[in-house]
Amino acid sequence: MTTQTPPSTRPDRSLGVLFTPKLVTVLREGYGARELRADAIAGLTVAVVALPLSMAIAIASGVSPDRGLYAAIVGGFIVSMIGGSRFQIGGPAGAFIVLVASTVQQHGVDGMLLATLLAGVILLVMGAFRLGGYVQFIPYPVTVGFTAGIAVIIFASQIKDLLGLSLHAPQPGPLFEKVPVLWHSLPTVTPSAVAVALGTIAAILALKRWRPAWPSLLIAVTGAAAVTALAGLPVATIGSHFGGIPQRLPMPSLPPLDWAHIEAVLPNAVAFALLGSIESLLSAVVADGMTGRRHRSNCELLAQGTANIGAALFGGMVVTGAIARTATNIRAGAHGPVAGMLHALFLLAFVLIAAPLAAYIPLAALAGLLTIIAWNMVERDAFVTLLRASRGDAAVLLVTFLLTVFRDLTEAIIVGFALGALLFIHRMSRAVSIEAHVPLVGEDRPDGSPADRTPYHPEEATDPSVVVYRISGAFFFGAASTVGAVLDRIAAAHKALVLDFANVPFIDSSAANMLHGLARKAHRHGVSVYIAGASPGVRRDLLTHGVRKPLVTYAPSTADAVERARGETIHGP
Repeated sequence: MTTQTPPSTRPDRSLGVLFTPKLVTVLREGYGARELRADAIAGLTVAVVALPLSMAIAIASGVSPDRGLYAAIVGGFIVSMIGGSRFQIGGPAGAFIVLVASTVQQHGVDGMLLATLLAGVILLVMGAFRLGGYVQFIPYPVTVGFTAGIAVIIFASQIKDLLGLSLHAPQPGPLFEKVPVLWHSLPTVTPSAVAVALGTIAAILALKRWRPAWPSLLIAVTGAAAVTALAGLPVATIGSHFGGIPQRLPMPSLPPLDWAHIEAVLPNAVAFALLGSIESLLSAVVADGMTGRRHRSNCELLAQGTANIGAALFGGMVVTGAIARTATNIRAGAHGPVAGMLHALFLLAFVLIAAPLAAYIPLAALAGLLTIIAWNMVERDAFVTLLRASRGDAAVLLVTFLLTVFRDLTEAIIVGFALGALLFIHRMSRAVSIEAHVPLVGEDRPDGSPADRTPYHPEEATDPSVVVYRISGAFFFGAASTVGAVLDRIAAAHKALVLDFANVPFIDSSAANMLHGLARKAHRHGVSVYIAGASPGVRRDLLTHGVRKPLVTYAPSTADAVERARGETIHGP
């Protein structure tokens, strides 16, 4: 995979820059009362969202709700203070419910804390060795597949509290074992719990539709708690099930560190670190796409590692970048990392001042909240698109999804990645045989006679409004992130971006999805995107993933695209 990158777009990659926290960068820009006010409002908004969510995720993970709050407070503060993303919000995430619950069942809460501590150390090593960029090699169908699988498992884990079922034994973790137990417990349904759960779901959906600026999660859960307490409904609450939440932050302490315990939980720690790196960097990429900023992946891994060590010392569960809360932070007008630090301090204030009120929150309300979260986790449009894109992408997607639901998340990611690599090799072999005139690696050859050479037009390189970017070779998941970062910087400085695809033999779903995101962002900022010289197969794959008008315009050649782009910048669309 080769690309032509203008020198002006190459970022500074010195160690000092790569590992400088974004907080330092923001403070160097200048930080005053106006910026502090914006961050305070955003931090309070995110804290209102994170408060019920952190408790719900902890309960679904098989631990007490305070452990979710400790993770959000300690881990969230550290992620924002020393992280490499300007807007990242750290805390417990729904994606970890399956792994944490499994770890607690196998090794107890102390084992979970030890696994979180070790995962932090692993993430520190990954960041120190600058492995953050390698997360981009996870193919797009794999991330969509395991995210959808996690959503199914989260919903299945909430059926007990949604229906208010009474189980005679602890709820099994595996889905095949869970379903028969829940089925046999259906006669114990509590109508009040069902009503509370449905009321919570209805309130969240109604508020998001009619009052999107309001904190729907907190309002719905608070309303459910008030109705439950005032009406004396016979439903389980945080107080009846857990005895409430301690009105303090615990003193830091180490979990058991003997070698036998470390050896036992090491596979769980590796799974925590693997998923944590993927989730946190995906969240940072989402923030980049929403704001046009660029995160530092290895600095972010160092922050995530430190945050998990800190969370474990204070009794909290595993920490990662939370996509929904990060997006909320941006939409609330955050200026920089101070917003994330203040969000953690607002949560700490709740624990110190208002923790007793949490005892009235019904578990059915939190189950309803998590049902909404699970539904939103499924990227439905992307799932359907990948099923239609090709048999290979569909196979990787479905295998990852099914293994996540019925086997193990780590196994699903490894198998999905392996299948994605095999699919890439297969497509490379077809590209060589079918389009032999387009070599996968460019040959070193002489210029030839003047008649053989294409005339050079200096205006293509010097036109301030139109930039041409040529991509050569297979455009696949391994190169998508790097090329996307370059294209993002180029597009921001011009009115039109022309992508020369004449030497691209094939494109996979990860790269096509990256281009779709780039085109959407360019369209929002009034930048016209042209794709020139794409082969019928490449064009078909791009169209399948939504890379079409009005986001992009296709042209038969670069010259034609440049001419149309100049005409548009002069005369308007």
